Amino acid sequence: MLTVLIPREGRPGENRVAATPESVKTLRAAGLQVWLEAGAGQAAGYGDAAYNDVGAQVLPADQLDWTRADVVLSVAPPPLPHVAQLKPGALLVGLLEPYGAVELMATLNERQLSAVAMELLPRISRAQSMDVLSSQANIAGYKAVLLAAAELNRYVPMLMTAAGTIQPARALVLGAGVAGLQAVATARRLGAVVYVSDVRPAAKEQVESLGGRFIDPPEQEERPAEAGGYAKAASEAFLAAQREQLAEQLALADMVICTAQVPGKRAPRLISEAMLDRMRSGSVVVDLAVAQGGNCACTVAGQTVERQGVRLIGADALPSSVANHASSLYARNLLALLQHLLAAGAKGAGERLEAESPQASGPSLGIDPADPILEGCLITHAGSCRRPDLLDAVPTPARP
Repeated sequence: MLTVLIPREGRPGENRVAATPESVKTLRAAGLQVWLEAGAGQAAGYGDAAYNDVGAQVLPADQLDWTRADVVLSVAPPPLPHVAQLKPGALLVGLLEPYGAVELMATLNERQLSAVAMELLPRISRAQSMDVLSSQANIAGYKAVLLAAAELNRYVPMLMTAAGTIQPARALVLGAGVAGLQAVATARRLGAVVYVSDVRPAAKEQVESLGGRFIDPPEQEERPAEAGGYAKAASEAFLAAQREQLAEQLALADMVICTAQVPGKRAPRLISEAMLDRMRSGSVVVDLAVAQGGNCACTVAGQTVERQGVRLIGADALPSSVANHASSLYARNLLALLQHLLAAGAKGAGERLEAESPQASGPSLGIDPADPILEGCLITHAGSCRRPDLLDAVPTPARP
């Protein structure tokens, strides 16, 4: 019987958990044994009793036997000493922050472990149910607008009162990816007038469908594109033209939501100090890209900085602040991936049994490096690093 281990997250401020009672129930029904570290779901609102009720074995940390686990599901990368205890052939799945993770890759290879970095999952139709970045970015975009509205020194919607009419707040969203589009939708629901800047002209239709007003990107010979569903880095000339275009919009904005990121590279700097100088006192900037260097000058991860009356919020871990639903969605993403691997394993086992003997066997995982879903996110397998390009990337944490 395959054993799935779910540890308690040890990173400060990380309140999510990689499995919920709902996902554990499905894993148990599929014939897997589940070990959960005591208190793993507490911060997300899932008590140990709820896991016990669906068949998980809830164990204190000192009784978790990492050497016997077949699969480890985590949010952040587990501590290296724990990874080093895993048996050869075990599978590690999570947001493994693989860019520049030399020590982690070395440990995975040395132990001959398979590891799936969920932030590298290809954005193809077959993998939509496994798309961790999208599920967590949705939460980040939603919460970013709520933070901005709470810090703003004025109303968000238009209000007509006996004392006169209050004009709606003006929101500016930088980046029309999943987080940006959710920010547009949330700001519109609150009653703001929303403007959106994105390097991709194709994003205009999506923005306008949500009630936003799209700012056409600067006219350049070479415009940034995307690959595998992720944005590619823009040239410095394009970014300079974009900053010049945004300066006027920023001067009019009440709240700004920054979401522009490029996997494996520093986030593009879209707002300079000179641009901040022109912003209205009392306005708010929420920088979701702060952990990757930030779209906005002067933002600090995990802190709110006031600069000449403008409040700059370094929002590096917003999904964790909505831990219950963030964990629920994350667990479903990981469950979808495991179900895909179990189906592949069952198919492979069936073919082997047909060729050898008709004896029944328990569930197994089918890990095929050529699988289009695993091709880019299976970073190590059978003692081999399959993504050496990641080791040369900027070692910035991915904190969706």
